[in-house]
Parts: sequence; C-alpha cells; structure tokens
Amino acid sequence: MAILITGGAGYIGSHTCVELLNAGYDIVVLDNFSNSKLESLQRIKEITGKDFLFYEADLLNRKIVEKVFESTEIEAVVHLAGLKAIRESVSKPLHYYHNNVTGTLVLCEVMKEYGVKNLVFSSSATVYGVPEQVPISEDFPLSALNPYGRTKLMVEEILRDLFVTDGSFSIALLRYFNPIGAHKSGKIGEDPNGIPNNLMPYITQVAVGKLKELQVFGNDYPTSDGTGVRDYIHVVDLALGHLRALEKVMSSTGVEAYNLGTGTGYSVLEIVTTFQEVSGQQIPFLISDRRSGDIATCYANPLKAKNELGWVAERGIKEMCRDSWEWQKQNPNGYVVENHIPI
Repeated sequence: MAILITGGAGYIGSHTCVELLNAGYDIVVLDNFSNSKLESLQRIKEITGKDFLFYEADLLNRKIVEKVFESTEIEAVVHLAGLKAIRESVSKPLHYYHNNVTGTLVLCEVMKEYGVKNLVFSSSATVYGVPEQVPISEDFPLSALNPYGRTKLMVEEILRDLFVTDGSFSIALLRYFNPIGAHKSGKIGEDPNGIPNNLMPYITQVAVGKLKELQVFGNDYPTSDGTGVRDYIHVVDLALGHLRALEKVMSSTGVEAYNLGTGTGYSVLEIVTTFQEVSGQQIPFLISDRRSGDIATCYANPLKAKNELGWVAERGIKEMCRDSWEWQKQNPNGYVVENHIPI
C-alpha cells in the first residue's frame, strides 16, 4: 500500500516526499507543475536513493485521479496541491476557488469511491484572519482575509462535514505558519515562478544577484522594529509534521486541526540581519507602504501538535537561513538543468 501525495513536486511536497520515503513509506506523487518542476522529483530520488510512481495530472481531471486509485492500493492521502499566492488570489478569485475547492471535492469523491479514509490536508494560518492576540491556538475564531485563505477555510469546513456524514474518516488539518529553509543537501528548495511572493526566496534572490533589493512592506507596525513579525518554520520540520500527522490519521478516526509553527515570532528585519550573518551577503532593502491585508504579528501556539502528534519544530532561525542560502547558492536559477534525463 502507498501514500498518495498531491502537489508532491512542490516546495513543501518535495520535502515531505523525502521524509516519508526515509521513514519507509511507498509513495505515489501527483502534480501538474503549475508551481513546481519535474527536476525536483529527480532530486528526491537522489537524496533518498528510492524510486516512486509519478503522475503528471491535475486534480480537476477526475479520470486521471481515478486511474491513480485504480492502479495502486492507496492507504492515505497527503493533500498539498493548490494555488497559494495571496495577491494573485485577490485578482483571480474564481480561479482559486475552482482549483483549490473543486480539486479537493474531486479528490474526496474518488477517495470515498475507493474506500480511502485517511487524509492529511495542507491548510494555512491564514484561516485565523486578524487574531485578537498571540500566540494563536487552534480554537481561535476563523475568518480568512483573502480568497486564498477562504479556499483553505472552505476546504476545512468541507472536510469536517465529510466526517459528520462518515465517521470512519480520519483527517488532520495542518495550519502552516511560514515555511522557509531547504534540505541540508541543497538539492531541493523553494523555486517560485517569477518574482517571489514570500520573504525568504526574495532575500536569497537578492543575495545571489537575481533581484536588486528587498522590498519591505511597512515599518510602522507596533513591533520591536516596525516591521511585521511572523512565525518562521524550517520546511524539514514542517515535512516531519506531515509524517507525524500521517501516523495519527492511520491509527484513529476523527478530524482535528493542528498548528505547525515554532511558537516564536521574528520580524522581517530580524530575518534579514540573521541571513546576512550566516551567509556573509549584504541584503539592500527598500521600505514600502504596508500591503493591504497584512497584520502586525502572527505566531503559533504549537502545544496541541506536541501533545497529540508528538511533533516539535527543532531547527532554529540560523539553520533556516543557512539552508535557504545553501540551496540558492547551488541553484542560482532554481531547478534549471541542461540535458535533463526524464525520470
């Protein structure tokens, strides 16, 4: 039996594939490469020394999804596939709702058809909207601020309703905070399309000379240095969170949400300073106006994941910065490979 990983070629997906393979699981990867590269799958094989099945497909294509379940006995699904750029979601809301929500509906329908009841879902801390206080616990009110966040919240509600109608389902809703870093080998990491939406790939692309300077959105927040504070988590710790959640859903029934964060907040300028320290690279930056919808401070209370999943983020901010820089140094243009041999 195997674990299906949707979006397994992406940033979080590739690291999750590595950790599941290293833990002895057989995996099947499904990805449409809308924001990922085929080369990442080859790198996963190089890191782990293990092979796996792969389907290039979109979850909206039900026939292909059914083929995956027909061809392999699937024991559980780690559902990572989805569009994720907040600003793009504001300009293309229908595209995001159709892709993220409808794609999940197709997946769940096929899972029911084939009797697969174990699911780990990639949610987001954006479902908390503007929290009244920090740290943020899983029982806080939910209210997303943008179409991307609302798709995550809608899917969470759909999955809760699914469990109400079929109590044999076991579902973990993983609310990520801000994943950064890369595998210590430097072989896999974050390779966004176009100008990065997230802080760390923007910093590393400035460091490697692809971008002129970092744009810092707002320095007048009520924080220690005026810049926004976020909970940054190493992507390998995040991947290990999926492993622990997978173990949980395969051993019990129910639906539970878990914060995956460190419980510590760092400002934008603290990240810049730490990156400069560990990399030896100067990061010029320009202060711009705040972005609409951004909040001052956001960090997790991760105790529920510790108590129920046995998971704790172990890697610190220096390691996150160091591994991000190692990935970018080795891959200044991301997953650009000449004479690529298909896997």
